[in-house]
Amino acid sequence: MESKRQQKVSRLLQKDLGEIFQHESRNIFKGAMITVTRVNVTRDLSIAKIYLSLFAVDDKTALMNTIKGHASTIRYKLGSRVGKQLRVVPMLEFYEDDSLDYIENIEKLLSEE
Repeated sequence: MESKRQQKVSRLLQKDLGEIFQHESRNIFKGAMITVTRVNVTRDLSIAKIYLSLFAVDDKTALMNTIKGHASTIRYKLGSRVGKQLRVVPMLEFYEDDSLDYIENIEKLLSEE
């Protein structure tokens, strides 16, 4: 169970990362629509696991590799936004959130019957 501090930091990171991805999607990510669906922070606030939904993309694995390759740049931009609230900006680990694909698959299976 997450502490109040972890929940606050998770919400802060989710909001700011969403804005960063919104602004940088044109430049770095070739116009892909990237949504930050969930952020989990470890107890010591040193690692943030970020779950992303990817839209308008042909090759999701290539985009995830690009995002992971730009993790230090994203962390720097995040640090300039949250530097006053956090002592240390956590390391960022990016994961693809496939829950929407899972829901879509279930709906497709149910509609076939």
